[in-house]
Amino acid sequence: MQYTTPFQHFVQEFSRLIDASAGDEPTILKSGGRLMSKLVSNDDWLPAEFAQPDPQYYQQYLLHCDPKERFSVVSFVWGPGQKTPVHDHTVWALIGMLRGAERSERFALEAPGQPMRVLGDDVLQTGHIDCVSPTLGDIHRVSNMHQDRVSISIHAYGGNIGTIRRHVYDVQTGNAKEFVSGYSNAPKTVA
Repeated sequence: MQYTTPFQHFVQEFSRLIDASAGDEPTILKSGGRLMSKLVSNDDWLPAEFAQPDPQYYQQYLLHCDPKERFSVVSFVWGPGQKTPVHDHTVWALIGMLRGAERSERFALEAPGQPMRVLGDDVLQTGHIDCVSPTLGDIHRVSNMHQDRVSISIHAYGGNIGTIRRHVYDVQTGNAKEFVSGYSNAPKTVA
């Protein structure tokens, strides 16, 4: 990706934060949230090639992967009405809403074989920031709030999210199935 100035600044500052935080998740989420907020407060930096919807499936475009895979940044492009299955991340994540709005339904596992417990839902509007992690809770289902237009969110993850083994869940039984998401574009490591 040819970096635009706002995104280049975000990657540089986020790299400094990761270097200085020594892996302290609360510090990363708090300070990283401020960086993400600044990034998504402006909607003129994301190249069109990373904002293209698919008529059937949401798209996860890799924008940057730290050379040591300590974090990655992706754009999620949601076509009208598209949603994820219930899934986890196994790492921390910051989500910034760049365009449109999305709904995040949070879940918790109960006893084996029992239905998952619904914890509630959050709506992210343009400019809003959310975070998930194994320590805060990271099982959710995300959907585009709009049935008539595209929404785009920017995510920073505590690893190369396209290569991390994660899980999708059956809400009725809590049964998990492993998956690796990959990317909608060819993965690249950009320094």
